[in-house]
Amino acid sequence: MIKLIHTADWHIGQTFFDYNRKAEHLCFLAWLRNQLREQATDVLLIAGDVFDTPNPSAESQKIFYQFLHEITSDNPSLQVVIIAGNHDSAARLEAPDPLLQEMNITVKGVVRRTSEGEIDFQRLIVPLIKDGQVEAWCMVVPYLRQGDYPEAESYPLGVKAMYDALLQEVLKIREPNQAIVAMGHLHAAGGIVSEEDRSERTVVGGVECVTPDTFSALIAYTALGHLHRGQQVCGREEVRYAGAPLPMSFAEKNYKQSVALVEIEASAVTKIERLYFDAPVKLLTIPDEAKPMEDVLQEIARLPEGEITENSSYLEVKVLITEPEPSFRFRIEEALKDKSVRLARLGSVQQGGAVEAKVFSYEELQKITPMEIARMEFEKQYGGTEMPETMKQLLQSVIQEIEHEDISD
Repeated sequence: MIKLIHTADWHIGQTFFDYNRKAEHLCFLAWLRNQLREQATDVLLIAGDVFDTPNPSAESQKIFYQFLHEITSDNPSLQVVIIAGNHDSAARLEAPDPLLQEMNITVKGVVRRTSEGEIDFQRLIVPLIKDGQVEAWCMVVPYLRQGDYPEAESYPLGVKAMYDALLQEVLKIREPNQAIVAMGHLHAAGGIVSEEDRSERTVVGGVECVTPDTFSALIAYTALGHLHRGQQVCGREEVRYAGAPLPMSFAEKNYKQSVALVEIEASAVTKIERLYFDAPVKLLTIPDEAKPMEDVLQEIARLPEGEITENSSYLEVKVLITEPEPSFRFRIEEALKDKSVRLARLGSVQQGGAVEAKVFSYEELQKITPMEIARMEFEKQYGGTEMPETMKQLLQSVIQEIEHEDISD
């Protein structure tokens, strides 16, 4: 029997509306380190998006590699398999692989080809070993970009062809009592996507969604990354997303963060359990739907008072604007001065009829003034309401000051 922990979408280095999340990531990694010990885990699968950007900071990389050092020091027999996600630089993530292999860590980010131009499938097949014996074979497929997969009429068909070809290669070498595991970083059709998160948004029309039949019934377990909600794919318990350990947007504030603990005996999965992680920083939205300013201020007054710490909640405030309110942000910030929350997002919803957008020619754009642009945008935002005279005067004075500086330069 072999025990796996499946996790993904760490996004180390992410800032939440300009707030640094280092402490949150360290908290998760400390928790995961304990889980690996307590569960006597044999293999850790990290299914992509280790970092939030292709060019992570030195600090982000230090956090990641320090974690790998700690968990392999805790348990030298622990095997770690990592793939690159769409946020990772495939080549950068894979670069230390020769050194990491000495620590029983495998990283796959790039799909390489042979001298004949064929995909090197053997390089994407990794044995999962316990006590010196091969317990399973893992098809290690990183995020696939155009040209990474076999020639096909579409992206989904190309991805399916990739897994089909890898499966045929594994069937040639595996023994009947050895399980087959797959990894991937992709959007499987039927998966629930965060409404506001650009990082997991699909192409218009869902042309990058792969169908669940991409993963053969011969595969005992498929460990996916990319979607941030831990979930099965189309009711298939053995094909699932681990989900992100931290909420990436306010759309994810009600998600339950977790990793998947998987037990495989012979060629079949005998247990799948979600291990829940209680993220240290909560996300709050007040009100649930935009309300007038006075109602919002009343809700803010009920928030807990105290000092702001690295564990203080992130706050999203929604205000319904029924008339021009130039000072609404100032009023919100003043109301939050003694509250133990961090204002991350302040959204306003205008009430009133929409103003039809005007299309300008190039010649017209050359003649239009900054004041006219500001006036039209104001009327658009406030349902046709004319910009107050005092605001016009203030804006005009700023424009004149800028123009004077340009002339002086």
